[in-house]
Amino acid sequence: MRALIIMLCLFLAAPMAYAERLKDIASIAGVRSNQLIGYGLVVGLDGSGDQTSQTPFTAQTFNNMLTQFGITVPPGTRIQTKNVAAVAVHADLPPFSRPGQTIDITVSSLGNAKSLRGGSLLMSPLKGIDGQVYAIAQGNLVVGGFGAEGADGSRITVNVPSVGRIPGGATVERAVTSPFASGDSLTFNLNRPDFTTAKRVVDQINDTFGPGVAQALDGGSIRVRAPLDPNQRVDYLSMVENLQIEQGNAAAKVIINSRTGTIVIGQDVRVQPAAVTHGGLTVTITENPQVSQPNAFSAGQTVVTPSSQINIEEGDSRMFVFNPGVSLDEIVRAVNQVGAAPGDLMAILEALKQAGALNADLVII
Repeated sequence: MRALIIMLCLFLAAPMAYAERLKDIASIAGVRSNQLIGYGLVVGLDGSGDQTSQTPFTAQTFNNMLTQFGITVPPGTRIQTKNVAAVAVHADLPPFSRPGQTIDITVSSLGNAKSLRGGSLLMSPLKGIDGQVYAIAQGNLVVGGFGAEGADGSRITVNVPSVGRIPGGATVERAVTSPFASGDSLTFNLNRPDFTTAKRVVDQINDTFGPGVAQALDGGSIRVRAPLDPNQRVDYLSMVENLQIEQGNAAAKVIINSRTGTIVIGQDVRVQPAAVTHGGLTVTITENPQVSQPNAFSAGQTVVTPSSQINIEEGDSRMFVFNPGVSLDEIVRAVNQVGAAPGDLMAILEALKQAGALNADLVII
């Protein structure tokens, strides 16, 4: 019997309640990070920087930097920037960040620099989507990758040497205005919108803090009344976000990976009454070429004569019946009994879906 390899992504075959903190399944509207981006120069590279002939913007940036320090490069001077690389700098500005705090940054090569290992990022402003400068980045890079190249052109690279990080490499210069302290209410947005979960959040908050405190706006948002005083609001939200909420079950779904044969079946998958027959036809072709060798000193030639042997084996066709509302365990047990492989199960599930006997969506990746 062929083995059926199925990975089941479910909590348990029998429904069980799993409570999670509200902070793990929802976020507060307006309390989020903001993306920052900047442009700068990395210096101090060991000959692995940009080639000026192919990246003229690196030389232009380098000249502009020298000009700011009162150094004028004579016209027509060809600057070699093997130790310099033009880079993009980006970071996430966490919510409630204040001037003076530091954040981590990522530095990526923009030109044809082979490696940023050993380089230092010069002062680079980081701007938000509004064009305002929110942080200043500078520091020594930490690069996880490296590469080596031989004189004959052979080359080896481990990881990505053209990208590095600077822990705490940017200092916050401007705070982002947050709507947290404004208004008499806050809105929780569910990470996975679900009407059942939204109702349970509202019921749990109202049972804990009193009727009418929480109100569902839709299947993904819950508005909660909050104190006006910021200190009281922080204490209040600390209690709210630690409430234990039982999430609603996700929609019935079957996910099939056609490349690996992995099948993930959700907990609430059900099958309507249906009869399924399963059988297989195996055709084996064996080639045994025969060599005809002429006698010694004859004028004949060696001839290869093909010889094919074909065997056909028909597997036993088995039929099994799914009763109304059959569960996940019963589906797996029935398919295992007839010795179906993952590919056979895919065909069975697709046929059940086409026949309208499967309540789940099939997602093939």
